[in-house]
Amino acid sequence: MRIAVDLMGGDRSPRELTDGALGAVRQAGGRFETVLLGDSAAIDGALEKARGAGLSVSAVEAPDVVEMHESPAAAIRKKKNSAIAVGMRMQKAGEVSAFVSAGNTGAIMAYALTTLGRLRGVLRPAIAALLPSETGFTLLLDVGANSDCKPTHLSQFALMGDIYMKSVLNLERPRVGLLSIGEERSKGNELTLKAHELIRASGVEFVGNIEGREIMMGGVDVVVCDGFVGNVILKFGESIIDIFARSIREMAERDVRSRLGSLLLAPGFRGLRRRLDYEEYGGAPLLGVDGVVIICHGTSTAKAIRNAIGVAERFVAQGVNQRIKRELLKQSEERVQKC
Repeated sequence: MRIAVDLMGGDRSPRELTDGALGAVRQAGGRFETVLLGDSAAIDGALEKARGAGLSVSAVEAPDVVEMHESPAAAIRKKKNSAIAVGMRMQKAGEVSAFVSAGNTGAIMAYALTTLGRLRGVLRPAIAALLPSETGFTLLLDVGANSDCKPTHLSQFALMGDIYMKSVLNLERPRVGLLSIGEERSKGNELTLKAHELIRASGVEFVGNIEGREIMMGGVDVVVCDGFVGNVILKFGESIIDIFARSIREMAERDVRSRLGSLLLAPGFRGLRRRLDYEEYGGAPLLGVDGVVIICHGTSTAKAIRNAIGVAERFVAQGVNQRIKRELLKQSEERVQKC
């Protein structure tokens, strides 16, 4: 297995991305190879660090840089030798098994669709993000790939999320919920009302509609929504976590009594911070494309990149895409038999 890593994307490139990639190689102990993609300065620096650490990695030069504010259309047209473009072409050619990037999300999606294409039977790919919950993790999808969806898209998101949680997090039968404004089947807009019926008939462990407050309460493992709503939830959740962490620090530094109390509570706070830290969950897979693409937060540190590479490894090793194709084919055949 070979995993390509974009050293040029994100706000902390190339240093943090290099350190994360090398940390993943060290942690893997030979389970996979890593190919570093970037301009000559980035890959030279990365290779020098790797040699100094006694690690074996390879690198491919990708001189163009896709800026975070750049439009996907412009990037595809003008940046044909960016790390994103090179990584997608290498995966299409079978030279790598997966691609990890903290770069421009829109450009990553555009290159994935134009170069790798969709899995057979998939109508729309979806970005899936893991969120902390009271009992572990909750997978939320879509979180930004599709701002406008049809009921059939949400039904496929439910299926892909179900398969991902079974394959990567080893859940035997993930509980799937549809995000709506009420738990009753009659609640919601036209999209959720129709999607409810399709998901109920899809064969996943559907618990019905859930409200926003239930996303992190642990009663559901997969939450399905359109990308507009999902992205708002994701960004709002990140802001709440940041505010919570800052508030704890400010309270701890308020006076001597607060500082003494914070020392006693420090182990618990550290554990809570780990649970709420997005870096613990690596990157978000782009489910539904004919390849393995992991999209990382633009502010990803070395820790986040290291964990994202681990997500890519598990995705490939568990054959997630093969399972999605089989399930979609099975559903298609069942529909034909009913007609």
